[in-house]
Amino acid sequence: MTDAPRVVIVDDQALVRTGFRMILAADGIDVVAEAADGDAAVAAVRRTRPDVVLMDIRMPGTDGLEATRRILADRAGTTDGADGADGADGPTPPRIVVLTTYDLDQYVYAALDAGASGFLLKDVTPEHLTAAVRLVRSGDALLAPAITRRLVARFATSGGRAAAPHRELATLTPRELEVLEALARGHSNAELAERFRLSEATVKTHVARILSKLRLRDRAQAVIAAYETGLITPGSDG
Repeated sequence: MTDAPRVVIVDDQALVRTGFRMILAADGIDVVAEAADGDAAVAAVRRTRPDVVLMDIRMPGTDGLEATRRILADRAGTTDGADGADGADGPTPPRIVVLTTYDLDQYVYAALDAGASGFLLKDVTPEHLTAAVRLVRSGDALLAPAITRRLVARFATSGGRAAAPHRELATLTPRELEVLEALARGHSNAELAERFRLSEATVKTHVARILSKLRLRDRAQAVIAAYETGLITPGSDG
C-alpha cells in the first residue's frame, strides 16, 4: 500500500486529539475524523471508513471497548457510495489501536479480545505513533511482547471463561501448534524462523494458516487464544 493511511482519532480530551492529529499530519497520514466518545466514533467510522482507529478506552457514555465491539461487528453499516475494499461479508473493518494511560489494564485486554490490533500508551513518541499506524494498517498486530504477555497472563484466565468453539486447537497441525505456542510467548517471525529452522516466508504461511483455521483477526488474538485454550499458562517457561 502506497497511499496515505486514513485515521480516525477517538479521545474525550480535545488536547490529545489535536496533538495526535498534528503528529500524524506531519508524517503524511490523513486524519479523516475525530470523535470524543464511543457513539461518535462508530458514526465517524461508518461515514469515513478509515484504515485505522486510535481508540481511547475510558470515555464518558459509550466507552472505547463497546465502540470497538460495534465497529468490528459492523460490516454493513456504512454510508452508501463510500469507497473502500469490501470483504465477502461486507466492508472490511478498520484496524483498531487502543490508547491507554497504563500498560496493565483489564479494559485493554478486553479490547484485544474483541479484535483490537494492539495498544499504545498515551505518552507514545511521535515516531512510534506514526510507525504504529503504518504497521497495523499493513495488517500486523501492534504488540510489545513483554507487556502483552504480562497483560494477557494477568487477565486471560481470570474470568474462568471457556474457550470459544472457533478456537479449537485440534484443527492445527503439530507444527502449527508449535508456532502458535512460540508466537504467544512473544517471538518475532525472525525468531520463529531461527527456532524452527524455517524461512521467514514459511513462518508467515504458518501464522496465516493458524489465524485462518482459528478464525482470529491477527497475532494479538492469537496470543489470547493460546492462553484461553490452555496451550500455554501464565508463568510457564518457553
